[in-house]
Amino acid sequence: MLVQGPVDSARLDARGQYRFRIPVVDSTANYLISVLHDGVGYFSEPIRPLHSAPGPRLNVDTLRVYDTSVDGPPLTVTKRLISVAAAKGDGSREVLEITVLSNPGEKTRIAPDTLHPVWTGLLPSGALQFSVGQGDFSADAVARHGDTVALYGAVQPGGGRQLAFSYLIPRGSSPVLVPVDHSLDDMMVLLEDTTARVTGPGLRALGVRLLESRHFAQYQIDHVKAGALVAIDFPHGAFRIESLVPFIAVLAGLVLGGGFWLAVRRPRPAP
Repeated sequence: MLVQGPVDSARLDARGQYRFRIPVVDSTANYLISVLHDGVGYFSEPIRPLHSAPGPRLNVDTLRVYDTSVDGPPLTVTKRLISVAAAKGDGSREVLEITVLSNPGEKTRIAPDTLHPVWTGLLPSGALQFSVGQGDFSADAVARHGDTVALYGAVQPGGGRQLAFSYLIPRGSSPVLVPVDHSLDDMMVLLEDTTARVTGPGLRALGVRLLESRHFAQYQIDHVKAGALVAIDFPHGAFRIESLVPFIAVLAGLVLGGGFWLAVRRPRPAP
């Protein structure tokens, strides 16, 4: 059973130092140090003590905090990963995207209100069932407006902040145009359907990669410019008899309608 909660709290001294005491150390547990500054919470990397007995001193890395600002240099995108799963029974495909953001400023960027996010990105046209995945931002800090993803969470200076989300590509969406509205250093595309074809400037095929017992064809593009044309062309699916049902229904309606019209137009015999 997962148990979590505060263990101890302390105030920083004039040099920014602090000390916590853990009466009973659980060597199998992960501990986090959090600091609330200017309305934004900052968290350390997970800490796992090596000793279960009280007494040993453990020094941890410096936890940096920043003042906040609603303006500053625009956030940049350093990396982008797009993973497309194989087609489901209904022909749709699940897509996972991970966008790595960087804040080149010296203050933590926050949104002034719900009308002005700190960052926005585009989704492929017609994407369905948008949801936020596991990353550095919770679902409460991300919203979808049409084909736009809006981020309202705080972004501290530096890079490595991951925004993860998923969506569905409807059946028949081929080719899929991947919107590139931000310049970035590296774009990675993973396709479980290894027969699909990817096009893009400077595209490199890196072979097939095994991920969690599933095979993905891997493609990479370096130094992608905003507005670049990146497309994924999926092969046509196998023939399914269910796809003929709408046409059969229309044909049957036309036959019945034609028979009724002929019956009405047929001349009656003389008495």
